[in-house]
Amino acid sequence: MLKHQVPSAHARELVRGAYDIHVHIAPDVMKRRVSDLELAPRFQQHGMAGFVLKSHYTSTAERAEVVRSVHPDVDVLGAITLNASVGGLNPVAVEIAARGGARFVWLPTVDSDNQRSCLEETPEGATPPMWARIQEDLREAGIVSPAVDVLGEDGEVTAVARQVLDVIAKHDMTLATGHLHGDESAKVIALARERGVRRVVVTHPEFTSQRIPAERQKALADHGAYLERCLTTPLTGKVSWQVWLDNIRSAGPESSVISSDLGQPFNPPVEDGLALAADVLLDNGFTDQEVRLMVVHNSRWLAGAEPLPEAPQAHHAAQAVNS
Repeated sequence: MLKHQVPSAHARELVRGAYDIHVHIAPDVMKRRVSDLELAPRFQQHGMAGFVLKSHYTSTAERAEVVRSVHPDVDVLGAITLNASVGGLNPVAVEIAARGGARFVWLPTVDSDNQRSCLEETPEGATPPMWARIQEDLREAGIVSPAVDVLGEDGEVTAVARQVLDVIAKHDMTLATGHLHGDESAKVIALARERGVRRVVVTHPEFTSQRIPAERQKALADHGAYLERCLTTPLTGKVSWQVWLDNIRSAGPESSVISSDLGQPFNPPVEDGLALAADVLLDNGFTDQEVRLMVVHNSRWLAGAEPLPEAPQAHHAAQAVNS
């Protein structure tokens, strides 16, 4: 639908000041469309504030610092994803990443029990995720690790997962739920809030292995979590555009944040992602103010950035509490 489209000038203007909180770019273990050093000046050219470097396999904190040193006007943020390659739910890895400047912590994605045991069929014609090939390569090489569980046999959040949440809270990092099942996310989010984690985002709840129903998404939002609406999920056919849009309406723009999840060679340029999503939203009846809330103000809150002067009062109040 969008692969050959160019964002409108109006959409470009609406996303100024935004962070893309979910991009997959080089250097990576997979082929990517663009490198972080190439992407930063493109974000600056379009007036966007920054982006979060996501890797399924390594911490990106040190890499983000390198890019910031070369392009200091673009706030490139590091992250860590708690898959087997970093030791799974490893509080030491999270602590070191935090000390290195990482802002986001994704719970397990490719190694989550939910992703490993997913029986949900990818819709016909959908583009498979690039990491699926790597996971298969590892299995074929006999490199197999247990699934990374956040819940124990008793159905409760494990002790090591609780320690990870405490590290996230201590450093005021942003918790992202990765590829957890909706039931797992609900338990983790409730406990995270109890233990002082202020910034929480439910990673692409429409993704094939998650398919979190609209009513459950609203319940997660009631716990203070944002629902991340990744452009690539409908763009690559993993869910219909209608479901994506209906879920945003159901939870409300105030509880949704738009990201691109771009960087794959076959998808649009990463720097176009937020504006392309803005055009879809505008074409489907969302207002300029709603688009700017989801793309700019909510992304800035999750990135830990200062609110813009026109941001809703709730964002200014939350920032004041943090200062």
